[in-house]
Amino acid sequence: MKHNKSSEIFNEAKKYIPGGVNSPVRAFRSVGLDPIFIERGEGAKIYDVDGNEYIDYICSWGPLILGHSNEKVLEGIDEVLRRGTSYGVPTEIEVKMAKLIVEAYPSIDMVRMVNSGTEATMSALRVARGYTGRNKILKFEGCYHGHSDSLLVKSGSGTLTFGVPTSPGVPADTVKDTLVSRYNDLDAVKKIFEEQGEEIAAIIVEPVGGNMGVVPGKKAFLQGLRDICDEYGAVLIFDEVITGFRLAYGGAQEVYGVEAHMTCFGKIIGGGLPVGAYGGKKEIMDMVSPVGPVYQAGTLSGNPLAMHMGYNNLRILKDNPQIYEGIEAKAKRLEDGFRKNIHELNISAEVVRFKGMVCVFFAEGEFHSYDDVKNCDTDMYSRYFKGMLERGVLLPPAQFEGMFLSSEHTIEHIEETIKIQYDVLREL
Repeated sequence: MKHNKSSEIFNEAKKYIPGGVNSPVRAFRSVGLDPIFIERGEGAKIYDVDGNEYIDYICSWGPLILGHSNEKVLEGIDEVLRRGTSYGVPTEIEVKMAKLIVEAYPSIDMVRMVNSGTEATMSALRVARGYTGRNKILKFEGCYHGHSDSLLVKSGSGTLTFGVPTSPGVPADTVKDTLVSRYNDLDAVKKIFEEQGEEIAAIIVEPVGGNMGVVPGKKAFLQGLRDICDEYGAVLIFDEVITGFRLAYGGAQEVYGVEAHMTCFGKIIGGGLPVGAYGGKKEIMDMVSPVGPVYQAGTLSGNPLAMHMGYNNLRILKDNPQIYEGIEAKAKRLEDGFRKNIHELNISAEVVRFKGMVCVFFAEGEFHSYDDVKNCDTDMYSRYFKGMLERGVLLPPAQFEGMFLSSEHTIEHIEETIKIQYDVLREL
């Protein structure tokens, strides 16, 4: 494949945008390539500016669960656009969207719309601190909750990819109240709470780690976090920016049967448009201005375009639960095919799948925490990524990201991907 036009655009982009991209993982630096620039997407495929076609396993990092340019998701968006893109005052679709989310999650009585997952987690923590009157928060190694200052401590996603567990520009005073523990290690959490539990406002966690590859939380771990928070009067926040409405209609909380006190959303509830939300029990959400004293605002929060797209997306998922079954079945077939290839070719790699999320780790063993994934062979992944890309399969351009499938991926796409992977692995 040739990527001449993408390279030209990238060289121009670097003159005006830091690194030539508006989010670090898009730079393809960890896989040693210049990024491809996309012209359009349709169904399970995307097409770059050079005319190359790819089976897409990024799906905009999760929200495109119904594929690219889905006509049912787009239905009515032209009319909304013509009526106006933003008003700065309320619209009815915000209420309908909030009601849909509350009905899907028994743990949520009220929800506040924001503009990104980062804004959702940042705001939820502020509310938790206001609700408890405490300052400290606990997060986990390898879990990424956006780029707000207090959370850029041993994060996942791009901070793992680039080997920067913390970020310059974050004052030491800002992170002094951020405690970090080991993912899936309940004993470590108990010890921290025994020493500082009366000072901890909240635990924030990805119920399925999606920013260090795919690392599922253990049910006993997640239930244990809820129990500890109940015992000490802390707030348990599930960051479901990735898993919300993707693992199941009720997200990770439905799958695990564990309820959080607060939940953060992003990505999928906008149907591909910028959006975020956080919600929880009424007594907690009553802390939020204008009802309560915790201030949080946003001119574009509840934007009618994002609300319309998100509402369409969620209604389709609600009315068609078989979509989740189909995605998981295809993910299972992909997992099985990948495992067979790895075994037959004697490659040092493991496949992890949780529901419809899949990751190939170039290391051996089990993967339950950041310690387990940080020793992956990223050079091997880089060669793997390049080989797959050249044969028309777009994987996440980083070892520490997961693959996402959509309802538009067919069994033919899956079988083609498995066959291509075999050829690529054989050449590594």
